[in-house]
Amino acid sequence: MIEENKLPPHAGAPSAAANRRAIVNTLRGSSGNLVEWYDVYVYTVFASYFESQFFDSADKNSTLYVYGIFAVTFLMRPVGSWFFGRFADRRGRRAALTFSVSLMAACSLVIAVTPGRDSIGVWAAVVLLLCRLVQGFATGGEYGTSATYMSEAATRERRGFFSSFQYVTLVGGHVLAQLTLLVMQLFLDGTEIGEYGYRIAFLIGGVAAVVVFWLRRSMDESLSPEQIEAVRRGEAQSSGSLRELFTRQWRPLLTCFLVTVGGTIAFYTYSVNAPAIIKSTYADEGMTATWVNLVSLTFLMLIQPLGGHLSDRVGRKPLLVFFGAGAVVYTSVLLTFLPRTTSVATSLTLVCVGYVILTGYTSINAIVKAELFPAHIRALGVGLGYALANSAFGGTAPLIFQAAKESSNVTAFTVYVTVVVAVSLAVYVFVLKNKAETVLDREQGRAFH
Repeated sequence: MIEENKLPPHAGAPSAAANRRAIVNTLRGSSGNLVEWYDVYVYTVFASYFESQFFDSADKNSTLYVYGIFAVTFLMRPVGSWFFGRFADRRGRRAALTFSVSLMAACSLVIAVTPGRDSIGVWAAVVLLLCRLVQGFATGGEYGTSATYMSEAATRERRGFFSSFQYVTLVGGHVLAQLTLLVMQLFLDGTEIGEYGYRIAFLIGGVAAVVVFWLRRSMDESLSPEQIEAVRRGEAQSSGSLRELFTRQWRPLLTCFLVTVGGTIAFYTYSVNAPAIIKSTYADEGMTATWVNLVSLTFLMLIQPLGGHLSDRVGRKPLLVFFGAGAVVYTSVLLTFLPRTTSVATSLTLVCVGYVILTGYTSINAIVKAELFPAHIRALGVGLGYALANSAFGGTAPLIFQAAKESSNVTAFTVYVTVVVAVSLAVYVFVLKNKAETVLDREQGRAFH
């Protein structure tokens, strides 16, 4: 049986109906992204509160253990990207996205109801670790599949704009997690949040996924019915195949990886480490720190479509070069001056400048990667290229930064981030070509004329 609700091709000038359909499908696809990334970031936002529930507060390494679990979950992302990428390339994007959000929700619900260390001892930490590993698996599948879906669902002349909503909702998940904390701080003190408030935060993510599950089941499929039918008949062996990816598509895979390394390490440095610095700076003014982080992350979320729209006019390469050059220069400024700043306005300005630079990458990275691969291998290629880079450089950034800070060696971390971004900048400058015809152009019509 061929999939129903198939997206129509977008060759030629997009009609009003095509634009409306792209908007609806983008909203349905990105809503799950929002919930999944809320579940990812609610962990880091509430980590300092639930830390004592899972680890011995007397242990000076307990904070490292919490961020260690955050880093270890990234090891599951390549596995998730392989599983869900193959699933999406063979059975459709919609089915893969629905499955991934279901897994994410189930684990959030388990964390919400797991007894603390005082009740079940070390098993509390074991359950937390297992749940986060499964969530890392689900997130690995979510990124590549949602990036693929939003790029394919977009009208050809607005691919940058529509695909930017992947990071609108990715950052939006972080914003919602910060907003949840802010609301709790209005009604609960720190002890109450640590005792049961964090459970409510995880519960919200689990319940929200039920709504998203329904929305995703009704969105259009972007993989062709013919390809899905060919897979069912056993005639499309190359679809979602690792062998195909590593033998025939290794160049775009390598490009995808190198495009990602600088972007992902900068993203976690700017959007996780920087908020942690602010939280530490205003430790005695919890509400102040939460407000600064909430406002700055909301700013980052809102400027994503601007970056995507600009890329539809000037091309993708100029934005990536702007990000790479900006991050090479600015990372040292941010990590040097942000910890020394006690002015709210200055803290907010320092972070927001970093977010403007970061948007050169975040707003268009989905479409840049999706344009590298043909449809039969796109979800796997985008997902695996991203996940390998994200696991090695992105997810480890908070842990490495925390270790560097405790050993008074933040300068070494700054150099590390700068060098990794510089590698990606070289790829942006010397490998990528601006407005060149892509694989996605050949499938659905050219984006630039």
